[in-house]
Amino acid sequence: MEYAVNASHLTKAFGRLIALDGLSLKVCKGESYGLLGPNGSGKTTLIRILVGILKPTNGEVAVMGRRMPDKAVLHQIGYMTQTSALYQDLSVLENLLFFARIYGLTDRKRLDEVLRLVGLHDRAHSVVSTLSGGMKQRVSLACALIHRPQLLLLDEPTVGVDPQLRVQFWHYFRELNQQGVTIVISSHVMDEAERCDRLGLLRQGRLLAEGSPQELRERAGRSSLEEAFLAFAEVDHERV
Repeated sequence: MEYAVNASHLTKAFGRLIALDGLSLKVCKGESYGLLGPNGSGKTTLIRILVGILKPTNGEVAVMGRRMPDKAVLHQIGYMTQTSALYQDLSVLENLLFFARIYGLTDRKRLDEVLRLVGLHDRAHSVVSTLSGGMKQRVSLACALIHRPQLLLLDEPTVGVDPQLRVQFWHYFRELNQQGVTIVISSHVMDEAERCDRLGLLRQGRLLAEGSPQELRERAGRSSLEEAFLAFAEVDHERV
């Protein structure tokens, strides 16, 4: 089995705060893996370690077969941050051109393709600061996709996005999976988690349980993911 992500006993401490507490998980190539948990559960910290922005306090992680951090693997990673990393005074197209040129891309057709994907082709020349929050999310996703990454790390990507566009995003994510692209997506939205192949349920930096949405519901003996999460969290609390 080839893994796009292989994390072993990851711990990350910020002073006395333990953001990740001995977390281990593996993500297979070509699947959508969801990190599901409330704010403060360690989702963003884990993603930042995967992309090489943070170093773990203990443990190690390999991404696309290379131990992170490693600059050599960055061209294979697309990263959409939870907060906007866009240049507010530039237009949508100028932001895309900037990220494209970082990766040495000059294909104008690719720019048009991602603009149409996120539904902003008619707003290509709009200055980012004039856009709504949902539209900025669309631009951020387009920038993460521009270089055709093999691993896509999405931190709360559909916040502020309308339901119809969310469905379009997930349709495209499935197309990417079929092309062999791996997607790791953080969320606290249960209906979005249902769309993932597998889920890791996180609480206070620990992995409570892992499996497909159906497997998790069956193991917890619950009818919904939300109820299953609460059941696993209760067991974890009793152990601690």
